[in-house]
Amino acid sequence: MPQARLLDRDESRIGPRQQDDALLLARRFPSLLVAAREVAASVMHGVHGRRRAGMGETFWQFRPFVAGEAASRIDWRRSARDDRLYVREREWEAAHTVFIWIDRSASMRFASRLALQPKIDRALVLGLAAADLLMRGGERVGLLGLMRPIAVRNIVERFAETLLQEESAPGFEPAELPPATNLARNAQAILIGDFLSDPEDIARMIETLSGSGARGHLVIIADPVEETFPFSGHTEFIDVDSPARLRVGQAETFRDEYVRRLAAHRDAIREAARARGWSLMLHRTDRPASEALLALRMQLEANFEHASREPAP
Repeated sequence: MPQARLLDRDESRIGPRQQDDALLLARRFPSLLVAAREVAASVMHGVHGRRRAGMGETFWQFRPFVAGEAASRIDWRRSARDDRLYVREREWEAAHTVFIWIDRSASMRFASRLALQPKIDRALVLGLAAADLLMRGGERVGLLGLMRPIAVRNIVERFAETLLQEESAPGFEPAELPPATNLARNAQAILIGDFLSDPEDIARMIETLSGSGARGHLVIIADPVEETFPFSGHTEFIDVDSPARLRVGQAETFRDEYVRRLAAHRDAIREAARARGWSLMLHRTDRPASEALLALRMQLEANFEHASREPAP
């Protein structure tokens, strides 16, 4: 019977390898940056930004005064030309804030022969492309736990530099879930990873991030092999997070139970996201990255519109 192994594409040996992974990732980053910009550009053709003004503390527009705001914000010269009171809104006030987190844990290094690229590469391309797309639309984007929200033209390079700097730090070990941070009201979070952690841990993470009213989006990155479990016969499975190995004689007999457990795992995560008004989407690495980015952008736009209609706290 043929033998199949569930191996990391970069290297098959087991054990601590954070330093090697950082070097391998650094070598791939130039091509990942190019791919991210190409994906963002392809999606940008079908999506219009909310404004085209330059970045900074510059005037953007006048808007009607809302009861409860400080009277000092009223622009009396503009208000004198009409029967209504107006506020001079600046661009930074109009921009939305989005935080991005990209899972770089060991399980993200996996890639089967059916995938277009490893899960971590696809996650990085999507995260960087999303940052570029949002910046072009006038939003401020930050790296959750690493970089404050910014709006600059070289945001892709800035993000890459920050991620690589963290990767090369002594003792760095990537976490499976983002840091427990209470995001501000109306901020949004984009979390990209395989989310193979305990659903209860994921639910607590969502609860913490959205404690003040922030909304978010989970993008589950999956290899096609992880979805279909196409193994049969004598198969050896190797855990990328530990030295554990499992050898089975008839792998196909595990398929139904594996699919059932995976579905239950995803349902639990989906329910935790829905409870806080978050969205969840599944993206397989045998599909184009542009599909996921377009779907994500549409969800972000819907949330931006929802936030703009909410009354000020």
